[in-house]
Amino acid sequence: MMKEEAGELLEKLKNGEVKEVTVAKEDFDLFRSVLTERDDFKHFRGIAGHFGKTVYQYLEEPRS
Repeated sequence: MMKEEAGELLEKLKNGEVKEVTVAKEDFDLFRSVLTERDDFKHFRGIAGHFGKTVYQYLEEPRS
């Protein structure tokens, strides 16, 4: 995964084009680095899964 692809996935998630994004273990660090640079970072929720996969969702209300 490239930074541009991660950014596109986050935009699609924010815009409601996709309901959730699954990130593989090997892409996690890059994806998270792109995510944490965003102003709306607190609106994204990551749920850890089996084998290092993380599922991200977009929340209308930011997390605390």
